[in-house]
Amino acid sequence: MSPATDEIYDRYLQKAQDEFRELSDEIGRDAGSDAVPALGSGHPLGDIFLLKYGAQLSEMQEGVAFFGRAGQAILKSLQRLQIDPLAVYGTNCLKFTGQTEDDAKPYLTRELHVVQPKLIVVMGDDALRFLNELDFPLSRELEPKLGEIQQFTPTVQALVVPDIDASLDEQPAKTRFWNAFKALGPWWADLPPY
Repeated sequence: MSPATDEIYDRYLQKAQDEFRELSDEIGRDAGSDAVPALGSGHPLGDIFLLKYGAQLSEMQEGVAFFGRAGQAILKSLQRLQIDPLAVYGTNCLKFTGQTEDDAKPYLTRELHVVQPKLIVVMGDDALRFLNELDFPLSRELEPKLGEIQQFTPTVQALVVPDIDASLDEQPAKTRFWNAFKALGPWWADLPPY
């Protein structure tokens, strides 16, 4: 990158970090003292946006999306596909226990606007339904076609895969997840450099 390009990128990154701090504070206030939110994690300008429906116990205990078994499985899968994990951001549709879908939708919309990913990996039927009901600007309804790259908006593509949390215990479920998720490899390889 040229010095001017570096400076522009640094400004976008700083703006994204500031917006995520503000968003995290708002989610924390909404969760109240009774719930610990599982906040998004990863690069705030990641090319790849991982989306699950809800947090698992380990995520709620740590307050971080994709903490625990799912996160480890994703990291191993990214390594197999030679995808830089620093190019990934992950979050849940629902940020804390007891949150309604209607209350959660504005948060996900804001996350998508901040990150501006090139690809959303939608994990499971509930996450797919939630994203389709988001009414995101210029979006098209995604179909439940596992392992196929689809156009979500004019600038964002999507890959639908099985729910990672439901895919960790039995080999057939792991294989089904991997067979859909591995489409990310060729997509990443074809991504033009900055």
